[in-house]
Amino acid sequence: MTTHLTDRPDPARADARIAKASTWNVGTPRRQREAVDAIRKAWESREWPHPGLLSYSVYAGEDGATLLHYSQWTGEQAYQDFVRQGRDVRNAEIDAAVPGIERLGLHTYELYRSGLRAEGDTRETGCLVIVDVEFDGPDPARQRDWVDAVFEALGEEAELPPGGIAAHFHVSTDGTRVLNYAEWESAEHHIAALAAPGEGIGSPSPHWKRVRNYPGMTGGGVHRYTPVLSLEPGAGVQGARAGGMW
Repeated sequence: MTTHLTDRPDPARADARIAKASTWNVGTPRRQREAVDAIRKAWESREWPHPGLLSYSVYAGEDGATLLHYSQWTGEQAYQDFVRQGRDVRNAEIDAAVPGIERLGLHTYELYRSGLRAEGDTRETGCLVIVDVEFDGPDPARQRDWVDAVFEALGEEAELPPGGIAAHFHVSTDGTRVLNYAEWESAEHHIAALAAPGEGIGSPSPHWKRVRNYPGMTGGGVHRYTPVLSLEPGAGVQGARAGGMW
């Protein structure tokens, strides 16, 4: 199989049993650009590494220093096959082009619940907001209850604020984390939603207080990213979501 550009991944696709998310610290905006270029070259110069890898996407942090990696897999065995057969050679090529990349961790998730795009919604994701939540120990029921609390806070229809496109809540397979992969039209829309009056995102309403002060939460954060590269297997170029900020 060949490697091709695509518009964006679909976090809700039914054949994705797991997703992998990791962060690289590359230090500067210039090194962000160089690393994305090196990733693109390392992947496009080779055949798609495994049929069980469904998509691979990279996002540039607004901090100018980090890159988020998000990949979808048919299962853990497919990922382990890739590690044995193709990961190291790609990473070695990337590291040769951009020495000193700090790889900050890799977590495995399953999609639990989504607030999906409305049918016919063709808005482009200009900003990805990652809400990362950590708990003090493994508890799958607690992970899911926290996500359900977010949907309760959003309201009966679970509608996103203006500029919000979709939210995809993932629970880690080790039972300790939740990751919300939230698609927005722009960073400005997300900033406005946080600052909006009333009982929206970030408000002091009882529902949102429960979300923020949920028992057992020990850490996490909110980070904004720009989509810069999305790849998938296929027989032809399906889009051009590459170099979106450059």
